[in-house]
Amino acid sequence: MSLAAGDRPIRVLVADDSELFRELLARVVAAEPGFEVAAVAADGDAAAAMTRALRPDVVTMDLHMPDADGYSGIARIMAETPTPILVLTANPTEAAGFRALSLGALDILEKPSASADLGEYGRLIRSRLRLLAGVKVIRHLRGLRERRDAAPARAARVEVVVIGASLGGPRALAAVLRGLPPDFAAPIAVVQHIADGFTAGLAGWLAQESRLDVREARDGEPLRAGRVIIAPTGRHLVLGDGVARLSDAPPVDTFRPSVTPLFTSAARQYGRRCCGVLLTGMGRDGAEGLRVIKDAGGPTLAQDEATSAVFGMARAAVELGAVDRVLPVDEIPRALRELAR
Repeated sequence: MSLAAGDRPIRVLVADDSELFRELLARVVAAEPGFEVAAVAADGDAAAAMTRALRPDVVTMDLHMPDADGYSGIARIMAETPTPILVLTANPTEAAGFRALSLGALDILEKPSASADLGEYGRLIRSRLRLLAGVKVIRHLRGLRERRDAAPARAARVEVVVIGASLGGPRALAAVLRGLPPDFAAPIAVVQHIADGFTAGLAGWLAQESRLDVREARDGEPLRAGRVIIAPTGRHLVLGDGVARLSDAPPVDTFRPSVTPLFTSAARQYGRRCCGVLLTGMGRDGAEGLRVIKDAGGPTLAQDEATSAVFGMARAAVELGAVDRVLPVDEIPRALRELAR
């Protein structure tokens, strides 16, 4: 693939303390026309300084580095020169890796193993970098926030909450769950688009960040108030009669798990006693499902543009007329507490 006339390559800054890995990753990133390694850095401080000086389109960040680690590098970059950041970690089940997302990194991906097919890994990481490079990290309020107080009155108490999220979702999920009490009166089911193998680590991190019981969903697991279940890698999560069900049905909107099957199953089982929430994310997965919940009489919420990393899924739902209230992420917990009271 060649660059069209006038196109600028995606400029990537690579931060890792291993010289060998820096060289390998730089080679993998630059293996396709359209990508350029702007610089490499050996620690977080150097990465922040180079980001400020060179203004790359996206940064890849290791976390465990001597002197200044990846966490301090991410914090400095997001404070000084906000830039899309892809975290690379050797351990996808480590909850600590998700702390980087709470500091402002957008996405997380596993480092290649010694036996990995570097051609395949290169296609994967370049796809992520291409996606992240198009995200505007500095956010501007536009358009739809004034809808946030337009909630219709509903007599039915919400008995289940279903949440969908994609790019930027872990940070938003943490903000929502932190605002809920341990005795929250409804079960919560979540679909988060994330790289394969990371859902267990995400659940562990969210359990640390909140006062709720957060876990990967298991087939046949009872739904319980105050428990949060997250769809595992590669399987749809749907709700049966008081239990979670995992499905190997084909992908929906290219995703498995997809938000829409979760939302439509919740609407079918709970009707107006179900609340649907769409958080930050690219694309439109979940928009149709949220409309099904609204049509069934259930309340529907969406994260606003100002607090979203990407106002995509929520925008698609708003454009469908599927959203009752568009709220900043830190106002969603209060809305959920009121609905489940």
